[in-house]
Amino acid sequence: MNAIARACTKAVRTALPGPWGPWAVVREVLSVLLLGGFAVLLEVVGSTGFAVPVGIGTVLLFLLRRAFPASVLLVTAAVAGWAPGPLPLLVVAGWAAGARVRRVGVLVATFVASWVLFTVTGVLKDAGSMSPKAIIAISLGGFLITAVLPALWGRYRAQRRALLDALRERNDQLVRERVMVVHQARLRERHRIAQDMHDSLGHQLALISVHSGALEVDRTLTDRQREAVGVLRQAAVAAMRELREVVGVLHDESTAVPPAPTSAGASGGRGGVDGIEGLVESSRAAGAEVSFRKEGERRALPAAVDHAAYRIVQEALTNAHKHAPGAPIAVALRYEPDALVVEVTNPRAPELVGVRAGVGQAVSGGQGLTGLRERARLVGGMVHAGATPDQGFRLAGMLPYEGAADGGGDGGEAGPGIEDWVLEGLPAVEDGGRRRSPAMGCAVGVVGVGLTVLGLLVWGLWAFVQASDSATVKKDAYDGVRVGQSESDVLGRLPRGASWLTDGFDKGGPPVPEGAHCVYFQAEDSKEKFGEDNAVRFCFKDGVLVDKEHYRVKE
Repeated sequence: MNAIARACTKAVRTALPGPWGPWAVVREVLSVLLLGGFAVLLEVVGSTGFAVPVGIGTVLLFLLRRAFPASVLLVTAAVAGWAPGPLPLLVVAGWAAGARVRRVGVLVATFVASWVLFTVTGVLKDAGSMSPKAIIAISLGGFLITAVLPALWGRYRAQRRALLDALRERNDQLVRERVMVVHQARLRERHRIAQDMHDSLGHQLALISVHSGALEVDRTLTDRQREAVGVLRQAAVAAMRELREVVGVLHDESTAVPPAPTSAGASGGRGGVDGIEGLVESSRAAGAEVSFRKEGERRALPAAVDHAAYRIVQEALTNAHKHAPGAPIAVALRYEPDALVVEVTNPRAPELVGVRAGVGQAVSGGQGLTGLRERARLVGGMVHAGATPDQGFRLAGMLPYEGAADGGGDGGEAGPGIEDWVLEGLPAVEDGGRRRSPAMGCAVGVVGVGLTVLGLLVWGLWAFVQASDSATVKKDAYDGVRVGQSESDVLGRLPRGASWLTDGFDKGGPPVPEGAHCVYFQAEDSKEKFGEDNAVRFCFKDGVLVDKEHYRVKE
């Protein structure tokens, strides 16, 4: 029972898809009553005898139009060609098919098949009273007006709604991405600030710490002076520790992105290769033994490479002062054929006598080498850091001359720029392409339908005039025909005739002579009363005209 109930529920949901809000239910109920009532009324007026079945079928087809729009259109068109009751439903079915059948080929095939069924049933119904050409023309015009025009309107509304939904979604996506761009720019700036604080302030605090350490072990100072220098050293260490915490807050590795390489003008006086000598002199002034040498022919460097070389030496000197105080430091610049090599080495730190325990402990934020590697990667180079055989330390960087004139690199791992991700997920737009309005195709369809209907009306008017002339006998021709003339002679004097215009002329006229067959025409004289027509009848028997009559019939 549960399986049957689930199957029934699924079938109902498939046949009557939602959403079903209060207004939707009221709208459906009112539409059912209106269309069902119109169908029954039209069937009663037409005296077809199928008022109840047609009314029930109209209601069912209306309810199924959303789930099966193509099938409902086909069935409605077939029935509407035979009975007048479903004609209002044909308008609704055409609108639903135009709005819900997405594929253009399926939609066109459905409407063509529907028109064929509509025409076939109309021919079967009215073939005895109207010419097939007239039936086809009338069915085509009627189908275009009652089904195709509503379909074009429904398709326009559906495409316009879909376009508006897509534009809203696109706008929401662009708003979200704009927020992401702002957030990304904020992270870039935070990372740049953190890197500069780590490189510049960290180096200066390291020099202060080295100076203080050298003064603290100076035997010429008094105990009070040595204590003051110790306080100064502790303050420098505390400042370095606080700087590490601030850098950690600004530099979030989980969200920050590598900083873009700065130009020479953006270095703010921190210098490039020319500023390395100033770093060496500052370290010497702090009491450190620092040697500096250059090898090779000097070459012009891109701004990013020049700045990266300066930062490598600055970071290496800072680390040497913190982790190996008192050890000699060797700084070397080598201009190789294809790259600049920057190298800073120092042996193991000597044992310093007289330094208080815990005072000389190095404070490290763990960001220096990571930042150097990223700087080198951005210019297409690399950084190596590691221990030497004498338990010292070596930091070297290889920076190609032409590796990153544009801030990129040969490393193959370009930093994620805004241009790479801001358009991710958006629909691709071809160059020079233009977005077409949904109203354009529907307007073309409406114009086509209008011209077709106008052409059919003109053709129908011309055909009616021609048929009227063919079905009308002039007074001279009527008077010139005599009883007893041969049938062929009489028919040669008369027009061809149009049976669909003279249908019903055999009713209400004089009795037909026994064994005779008659042909009917319209009389040339005008009508005397509304609802009546003047008819002319010629009856033949055994190939001879036996009777001719001029009488009035009710239309």
